[in-house]
Amino acid sequence: MSDKHGGFVIGERLAAHGVRYLFTLCGGHISPILTGAEDNEIKVVDVRDEANAAFAADAVARMTGTVGVVAVTAGPGVTNTITAVKNAQMAESPMLIFGGATATILRGRGSLQDIDQLSIMEPITKWSARITQLSALGPAVDKAIRIAQEGVPGPVFLEVPVDLLYPQEVVHDWFMKESGVENGKGLGPKALGMYLKGHLYWQFKAPNIAGIAEDVTPSMPSFVSDSVLKSQRKQVAKKLQAAKKPVLVLGSQTLVNMSPEEADQLAQAVTKMGLPTFLGGMGRGLLGHQSEIQFRHKRSKALKEADVVLVAGFPFDFRLGYGQKIGRRATLIAVNLDAVALKKNRRPDIAIQTHAGHFLQELAKDVGTLEGLDDWFATLREREQARDEEIIAQGEEQQGELVNPLKFFLKLEEKMADDSVLVVDGGDFVATGSYILKPRRPLSWLDPGVFGTLGVGGGFAVGAALCRPDAEVWLIYGDGSSAYSLAEFDTCVRHGLAPIAVIGTDGSWAQIARDQVDLLGTPLGTVLLRSDYHTVAEGYGAVGLLLTEESKIEETIEQAKSLAAEGKPVVINVHIDRTDFRKGSLSI
Repeated sequence: MSDKHGGFVIGERLAAHGVRYLFTLCGGHISPILTGAEDNEIKVVDVRDEANAAFAADAVARMTGTVGVVAVTAGPGVTNTITAVKNAQMAESPMLIFGGATATILRGRGSLQDIDQLSIMEPITKWSARITQLSALGPAVDKAIRIAQEGVPGPVFLEVPVDLLYPQEVVHDWFMKESGVENGKGLGPKALGMYLKGHLYWQFKAPNIAGIAEDVTPSMPSFVSDSVLKSQRKQVAKKLQAAKKPVLVLGSQTLVNMSPEEADQLAQAVTKMGLPTFLGGMGRGLLGHQSEIQFRHKRSKALKEADVVLVAGFPFDFRLGYGQKIGRRATLIAVNLDAVALKKNRRPDIAIQTHAGHFLQELAKDVGTLEGLDDWFATLREREQARDEEIIAQGEEQQGELVNPLKFFLKLEEKMADDSVLVVDGGDFVATGSYILKPRRPLSWLDPGVFGTLGVGGGFAVGAALCRPDAEVWLIYGDGSSAYSLAEFDTCVRHGLAPIAVIGTDGSWAQIARDQVDLLGTPLGTVLLRSDYHTVAEGYGAVGLLLTEESKIEETIEQAKSLAAEGKPVVINVHIDRTDFRKGSLSI
């Protein structure tokens, strides 16, 4: 039995699994986890809000293929992560959350921050458990990481009571002092002392009688055998080889648990096949900045006209019109880890339950390079070019005295470095940018995912800057969403991170206001101030830049790039004119 305290055991097991970062907001319940991580050469990154600790861990999971890890204190520390954990669950990000808790003998007796945390976390995680023995702690961490990454990836939660984390002698002294045993007389104190000593022995020295290392029931049905998969690949290959108008739609799940190197291999496989390809979510950037087979506009029209549609790691949710945007005459092929998502809303002609990224890599060997698609590609490219020209023309329009957001993004697209990572957090301004900004490489686009959560920006940017310390990290904020996490620029300053945030300031929750005013006749609840967000950033130690004139767009972007290259985090407050570019785009 190891004499190491529980915090060290956690750090030791995390390091063995290749974890490099632990995100946290400090609390007395979890201090040994932080020191244990540092003792095992894991970088501890303390943030300003527990939600952003979880968002940062989510970003690391998405960008590295490893599990993201966060430790938060008991009670409100845990509950503050709920939105971020749910976001990770819906985005299928493998994440491990350690939650502090009151001492084992005080649970349920009214101690500080003592609540039933498992009942809160169980519905939004793949597995949640309370650990009460030191011998079970290491196996529990191993098990949690395995569950987080197997099948459909997602978050897991381990509650670790404070008396399991500190050294046994420290906990012994606490128990004896608080119980009054040391100074008590008579049978009562003696009996209590014997009970506490027995409890401590069970907690720190007894073998793992909880069986925490035993396998749990798999979270998904067993996948099909290799022979069945091989047969399905052959079937799909024949469909694609005979197709005249095929389309590949590739989503976030295609890249789950993939390292950057594996993502590059997937990109090569997709490029080799030569399918017209639309990328979504974390799939954006897979094919790089410029690709002959990638398309970004008029996806719905292409899906209506296609004769074979391969949907890889992308559910038939609102983004695909619940499957109704795909023509009924098309042969529909879907690949997904989730047996339910595979057939929800639209039943495919060929449904394959497996890792979509690995499937595509093997499929490329069967398909080879598709030929005879010149006319189809010409049609798609004509539409792509026409839409790009429309956007450029709208970018030149002068709506008022401030900055046209389209013009800003067109210039930013021109100036972004080839190693850039894009983090997006907002509504109208961010969605406008998504029509123009092109991720440069795989695993370089971070958006909330299907949950549509505002507030991911600060945490995602922290995680991205850690994963890619030499890259430009651009955080695209709406002025509304920026207030959720602008304080994390304090975290960036303290930890030597240098993302560049761009806040599109129009004094409005514009995506909501545009349709609300038309439909209900009032901007009620949607009006903001054109606040000095750049000055707020300066208060946190970052560099703030104000941009109000179109003539200074290029100069401001270049200044921000130069400052970030020197290791200084930057916030550009761009005062934008309101446009009708996305009129009628409200998603509900």
